Amino acid sequence: MDSGKVFLGVLAGVAAGAVLGILFAPAKGSDTRKKIASKKDDYVDAVKEKMDEFIEGITEKFEKVKEDVSEFAEKANAKSEEATRKA
Repeated sequence: MDSGKVFLGVLAGVAAGAVLGILFAPAKGSDTRKKIASKKDDYVDAVKEKMDEFIEGITEKFEKVKEDVSEFAEKANAKSEEATRKA
């Protein structure tokens, strides 16, 4: 299973647990709404940060694969030219 999916699942579970904990806590409705709004902002920021890290990691992997393919193509082209010269 992809670690990114696992992480997002855990993060969603933690967020759901926090919201449920706030909802069932014995507090006034206005206090509860303020707490939910505050936690929501924290979780949105955390998710944005993790998504940025995830996208950065994917971009780095894509660039590495692109470099590897370019190197492979250059080597294949050089071998092809060498074989053409020998023939």
